Amino acid sequence: MVFEEEKKEPETEVVEEAPAEEAPLEEVKEEVPIEEAPAEEVKEEVKEEKPKKTSKKKDSPAKPKTSSESDDSKKKEEAPAEETPKEVSPEEEPSPEPKVAKKKPKKESGFERPPLFGKYDMEDINITDKGLERYINLNLITIPHVSARYANKMFGKAKVSIIERLINGMMRTERFTGKKSKTYKVVEYSFDIIHQRTKQNPIQIFVESLQNTAPREEVTRLRFGGISVPKAVDISPQRRLDLALRNICKGAIKSSHKNKKSIQECLANEIIAAANADMNSFAISKKEEVERVAKSAR
Repeated sequence: MVFEEEKKEPETEVVEEAPAEEAPLEEVKEEVPIEEAPAEEVKEEVKEEKPKKTSKKKDSPAKPKTSSESDDSKKKEEAPAEETPKEVSPEEEPSPEPKVAKKKPKKESGFERPPLFGKYDMEDINITDKGLERYINLNLITIPHVSARYANKMFGKAKVSIIERLINGMMRTERFTGKKSKTYKVVEYSFDIIHQRTKQNPIQIFVESLQNTAPREEVTRLRFGGISVPKAVDISPQRRLDLALRNICKGAIKSSHKNKKSIQECLANEIIAAANADMNSFAISKKEEVERVAKSAR
């Protein structure tokens, strides 16, 4: 009886221990794989996707090459990120250079282009007659006096300012011959009168008077045997300008003779009348006379 009881006791203990030990193991086994399974599946999917991409690009993919290629691709992606700021910085540096270049001619133009007599600007002067445009010299100078620099030179007068040529043309009588400083003041005061009357730039008015008083035809004489025949010919642009200047100066001096008006007022009246194409102007009447005679001799 004793042996039977001893045998029964261990059997009951084993039966009780076995289910007690197995129960927690099963629970642990069930809990652990549920959490780890998705992580392993994700890793396997990632590993499977990488060789598939490389297999499309290359027929014989290799695992070590894919890792190196991935490292190279990362380096390439990082390299342009470092180069881009270097490219931007030199582009920003030359940008101020053209700004400085644009400012320089403005400063230089201010010194190279002073106004005439310190009052009148010579930049925006319009010349409609294209034949005279080449010979009407509008050099931007403050004092129109070059000390006969172009004297006794062929076509040198084309390089002299048109204002100085007007001053030289006014030195015709005993009062002004050889007295350039005196005629300089006469022209300056006459320009002031023109500006007060017309409210315009007197240089523009003077250029218009030259265009209106420059004749286009004149008469020359051709000799056939012992007979001279008048013939109408065209006038060169430089001679047209010379005749216009001569007639304006002659008209101003002639109107001032035995007249209470000053020479400045007479010159201003002559220039304004010539600019308006008025027949009371001596230069306009002389031009019409020359062209009328040339028309009859065609």
